[in-house]
Amino acid sequence: MTFATAGWSQTATTPFAPADKRYHAGKLLYSDDFRNGLANWQIEMERPGSVSTKDGVLDIDVPAGVTVWFCHKLDGPVMISYDATVIAAGGPNDRVSDLNSFWMATDPASPDDLFAHPRTGAFAGYNSLHLYYVGLGGNSNKTTRFRRYIGNTIDRPLLPENDISVAEHPDKGIVANKTQTVTLIADGGLIQYWRDGVKIFEMADAAPYTRGWFGIRTTKNHMQIRNLHITSLVAKE
Repeated sequence: MTFATAGWSQTATTPFAPADKRYHAGKLLYSDDFRNGLANWQIEMERPGSVSTKDGVLDIDVPAGVTVWFCHKLDGPVMISYDATVIAAGGPNDRVSDLNSFWMATDPASPDDLFAHPRTGAFAGYNSLHLYYVGLGGNSNKTTRFRRYIGNTIDRPLLPENDISVAEHPDKGIVANKTQTVTLIADGGLIQYWRDGVKIFEMADAAPYTRGWFGIRTTKNHMQIRNLHITSLVAKE
């Protein structure tokens, strides 16, 4: 894990510069090259599986639901960027599905500690949280969806424009064994999700979640994560 030093900054020429040209990357807050273990990650796993780091890779190979949470609470405006590869190589969990993200997540029952109330890793256990969620290539790569969780154990609102059929929009799904860069934006009411420099979702949130935790989410999947960078965002004048 690498932590930013005071005054360190990046410009829009960096590999993790915002695709939205209204901004440039400010101070690097955190980065992880996955060469120093899992000390800064919290794992919630529904059934026994494997989450490990080796040679610069966070490897997630699980038969059921898992969320791998970055342990540090984030304050916006923030940009989260990481490279992800969904593996299809004949393994028991090699299902091309569910390259998913949670961000700005908090638990209304314990807003300052997401981990105060343990969860099992089952997907329904996250309904009670406040967060933004994108399920890229969910349901065996049939859907890509964006939701704003409202802390209701039953209701997870889904607007029609945020429910994308991969059959109708194949460029919005997962390509197996292809590394792609996921970028999550939270800047006050502006919430965005980008993949490989292409914006898939944008929301103007009248009551935004401005701080919280980031997690990588999947189910019955084998995927590899590299090159996590979390930076502040600075608006261009």
